[in-house]
Formats: sequence, structure tokens, C-alpha cells
Amino acid sequence: MEPSRLTDEPRPDPEGRPARSFAERNRAARRARANEKILREKSFAERTMERLRHSQSVLYAFLDEAGAMFSFVGRFFQRFWRRPFEFKELLNQMDEVGSKSFLLVSVCGLAIGIVLAMQSRGTLARFGAEAFLPSMLALSVFKEIGPVITSLVLAGRLGAGFAAEIGSMKVTEQIDAMEAAALKPFHYLVVTRVLACVIMFPLLTILVDIIAMSGGFMESNLATNMDWRVFIDTAFSSMRFVDVTVDTLKTSIFGFIVGIVACYLGYTVRGGTREVGQAAMQAVVLSSLFILIADVIVVRISLFIFGDVSGG
Repeated sequence: MEPSRLTDEPRPDPEGRPARSFAERNRAARRARANEKILREKSFAERTMERLRHSQSVLYAFLDEAGAMFSFVGRFFQRFWRRPFEFKELLNQMDEVGSKSFLLVSVCGLAIGIVLAMQSRGTLARFGAEAFLPSMLALSVFKEIGPVITSLVLAGRLGAGFAAEIGSMKVTEQIDAMEAAALKPFHYLVVTRVLACVIMFPLLTILVDIIAMSGGFMESNLATNMDWRVFIDTAFSSMRFVDVTVDTLKTSIFGFIVGIVACYLGYTVRGGTREVGQAAMQAVVLSSLFILIADVIVVRISLFIFGDVSGG
């Protein structure tokens, strides 16, 4: 058998086609890489367009959902003052919002007052201003911490509850049955819950403010043996009536937000039990987010109209 010869000459193609030289094969490889690069660039452009189309669809979905929510709010203002007036159900919802939240907000207020007093004492003593602790505590609790924390706690409890309750009625077609029986479920389910939140949120906020100040006094009495008359006089010496009124009544706006968002998500839910759970979760998240945004807007407006505490 004749040994194979090693040579640099191009070997003939098995199919009879003329053999390609090394330079030709190199040029073909470069053309293949260039074509592959073009294909990659096209796919990147296609991916970019897909991302843009996805972002556009998300924006349209957000605007559609926002429009539906504003339409729901307009429907509420259109119907809440019309018959039938569900006073009995309104009282039941006020009991649900107020009485059954009493223990939760009371513990929250007591913890706020004690912890705020304990943490602020050392900082104020460092600057020789420990005597102003009651005043600082009153301003913090009445103007911001009490209203916002109370509203956020109630948003977690009531937002999920309202959305889950109404949503379960929606997916089981109980609301459709009420509409078929001409019972006006919007008045019975939505109007009563929203009004209950609007009415009870300021009352629960006042309760939290009082309990928080009581907790601050207990901590001050145990730490420095401060008399309660001195504590009250120092606490309210720099407070104005408008500060207490505006910052307490703004929780009615927070209550309206919690009620309308939870009722909207429950009233418009589609699907089954999984969607009801998602609606309850979204009610808590959106209510808390809208409360914080509304707080910024209300505080800015109140400062513009009534001025700051230092302004007299």
C-alpha cells in the first residue's frame, strides 16, 4: 500500500467540484462571520422593538386601569347621596372599621409614644433640650406620626379585608344576583364601606394620638419623675388648634383612599380565588402608596395656607 503524501496542494472535492485555496476558504469564513454579525444586529433590533412594544402595552394598561378607577370614583360621588340609604349597613361597617380595630391601633399608639420618648430623650439631652421632649413628642405625634401610621395600619387590615370580601362575592356571582334582584349592590357594598372609613379614620387617629401621648408621659414620669401638669403644659405650648384639626381631618382623605381602592379592586376582580388574593394584596400596596403620596400633597397645601408652627 502506498503511503499518503502530505502536501499543501488543495485536494479535489469528492463531488468533482474544483478545490478551493486557503485564501478562498478564509474569505468565505470572513463572509460567514459578517453575515452572522448582521443577523445578530437584526435580532438585537428586533428585541429592542419587542421591549418597546411591551413598555407601550404596559403604559396603555396602566392608563386604562387608572381611567377605570377614576370612573369608579366618579360613580361613587354620583350615587352616595342617592337612595337607598343603607344606614344599618353603614353602622355595621363603622363597627367593623372602628370597634374591631380598637385594640390594634391602641397598641400601635402606645408603642409609638413610648419608643419615640425613649429614643428622643438621649438626643435632646445631648443638646441640653431635654425639657422640650413633651413639645417635640406632641408635634411629631399629632402632625405626622399618628395620622400616617394609623392610616397605614388600617390600610393593611381593612384594604385586604374589603377587597377579599367583595372580590369573593364577585367571583361567586353574588353581586350579579343582587343586581338582578334590583338591590343596588354598589350602595350596599361600596358606599357604606367608603363612608365608614371616611368617618372612622379621624376618630381612630385621635385615639392613637391620645394613647401615644399617654405612653410618652409614662416614659417621662418613670425616667425623670415629670409631673403630668408640666408635661401637658409643655406639650401643647407650641401647638395650634389648626395643626391638630388639619392633620387629623386629613385622615378622612386617607380613609377615602383605602375604602375606594379596596372596593374598586374587589368589585372589578375577574377569575377565581387566586385573583381575589391578588386583589387583596394589591389593595394593601396601592392604598399605602397613595396614602404617602396624598400626605405629601396635603402637607404642602396646609403649609401654604396655614403656615408652619414657627410662623405663629
